[in-house]
Amino acid sequence: MQAILYNLFSYLFEFAFPLIQLISPKMKLFVKGRKEVKSTLQSIDFSKEDWLWFHCASLGEYEQAVPVIEGLKDHYKIAVSFFSPSGYEQKKNHHLIDCAFYLPIDTPANAKFVVKSIRPKAALFVKYEFWRNYFAQLHKNNTPIYMVSAAFRTNQAVFKWYGGFLKQTLKYVTHFFVQNKISESLLNQNGFTNVSLSGDTRFDRVNRQLSMDNHLEFIETFKGNRTTIVLGSTWPECEALFIDTINSYNEDVCYIIAPHEIKTEKIESLVAKLKVPTSIYSKGINNNDKVLIIDAIGFLTRIYSYADVAYVGGAAGTTGLHNILEPATFGLPILTGTNTQKFPEAQALEKAGGLIKIQDNDDFEFQLLHIIELWDVQQFMAKKSSDFIQNGVGATATILNYLD
Repeated sequence: MQAILYNLFSYLFEFAFPLIQLISPKMKLFVKGRKEVKSTLQSIDFSKEDWLWFHCASLGEYEQAVPVIEGLKDHYKIAVSFFSPSGYEQKKNHHLIDCAFYLPIDTPANAKFVVKSIRPKAALFVKYEFWRNYFAQLHKNNTPIYMVSAAFRTNQAVFKWYGGFLKQTLKYVTHFFVQNKISESLLNQNGFTNVSLSGDTRFDRVNRQLSMDNHLEFIETFKGNRTTIVLGSTWPECEALFIDTINSYNEDVCYIIAPHEIKTEKIESLVAKLKVPTSIYSKGINNNDKVLIIDAIGFLTRIYSYADVAYVGGAAGTTGLHNILEPATFGLPILTGTNTQKFPEAQALEKAGGLIKIQDNDDFEFQLLHIIELWDVQQFMAKKSSDFIQNGVGATATILNYLD
């Protein structure tokens, strides 16, 4: 019965696509991209070479997949599907990807079409992604299914009394490579022994950044000799935490803000809240200004290398915490909002001493000044962040050794 209801809902959702984009303009790419999947897959002769299929929900999951893709790229062609536009639109032309496409809604017909088209030697689904019909079709075709950097929580439906349908889906998985002991224990307790505690491949991904060229001349010039606070992937709810501090703290400190959304109206709204001299990257930079807003993508990881303290957005509201590992790899004290329950890496870094959760704007000012005015505190947190990354590397090697 659950399977019937699931498939019925999937077909109804697919049928309602045209209405979705009318309700939410943000969904236009979500809808339009899926109309092109059939032509994209039919334009490639997958039979000529061996292919691997990676599925990533969005941009963050793709970053987790990259180290594994790099390790397998010499032997296989790589097909990558994305669920969300933020991943597909940014990475569809990435040099590691031979075929990028939106994952069609999980109906039996779509699953059969995708699997029969690619005929992958193996399918690798990243982090949380498991889809009933795709897994069933892959299993029917005797295609190994691997979950990479998988993470499970006790409150997930799959582990509840009513989650039998989802648990059955997981039985199609050939092997789980999990991020943490909680995930390993949950799977073991529910009868899954095909589990390796590999860790999170994002640690390997961000650790490589240390050996790359992170130089950005415009940031170096803007920063000068000033203490630099980088506020990355921020949302309006994040701004409520830090705007007052930026407007009132007049010491030799500069701020670089990289909003998650760089639409003109969002940037204008942020600028209107600031009462200090502010530059916008696309309009030219005054190196004497207090704030620099980055209204472009592709810079944030390298910008973190110039920071003394980083704030990472997403956890002040419900949008989801962004990548704390990128600033941590540069050995930075990190501030976030309080909603980190679904992000074990943030909880672990907080426990280690490299991250502080911010309650409100007064707390932001107190914690920030505590860090930048007390050298010992800043150095302690910096070392804890750096050690956290170094202790976490190695997941990619574990996965590749297993797959070899």
